[in-house]
Amino acid sequence: MSAHEIKPKDFAEGSSTRSEHNQQLVPAPAPLSRYESQKRRDWNTFGQYLKNQRPPVSLSQCTCNHVLEFLRYLDQFGKTKVHLLGCIFYGQPDPPAPCTCPLRQAWGSLDALIGRLRAAYEENGGSQDKNPFGNGSIRVYLREVKDCQAKARGIPYKKKKKRKLPSKANEQEVKFSKQSA
Repeated sequence: MSAHEIKPKDFAEGSSTRSEHNQQLVPAPAPLSRYESQKRRDWNTFGQYLKNQRPPVSLSQCTCNHVLEFLRYLDQFGKTKVHLLGCIFYGQPDPPAPCTCPLRQAWGSLDALIGRLRAAYEENGGSQDKNPFGNGSIRVYLREVKDCQAKARGIPYKKKKKRKLPSKANEQEVKFSKQSA
């Protein structure tokens, strides 16, 4: 075997060149959580929306009006049937037949989107006091969407009550009563 031939055994034993020893191993970044991935995707989508405006809007020029326009723009990609006031199925939770009412973004989806974009804005250098996603008009818009969708579907939104966890005293009483029986 000549000096230029490489034996497979050399690789298995970890032979390396001098330059490989000088390089530091950089750990791969941890994979993003589902929330972080969504937040990044939403942020990029909103950024692209601003760039596509005529004229393009920079992030520093972005106002709550741009955010509201973005939310209305997203409605065309929605999957939630929202019956119009004149529809015969208006107010019915489970309509018996299809209708021509539009599909919209669900209120819950929009609410979650705004939460992610609000966080992303601040993570990308925006100040909390100038965050267009935290503006009161956005909250009003979301409340109107929620109320409109609830009426159209005939399902009133009610705040879920938090389940009370048993206190330590109650747990001990339960254990004692089980042991006595």
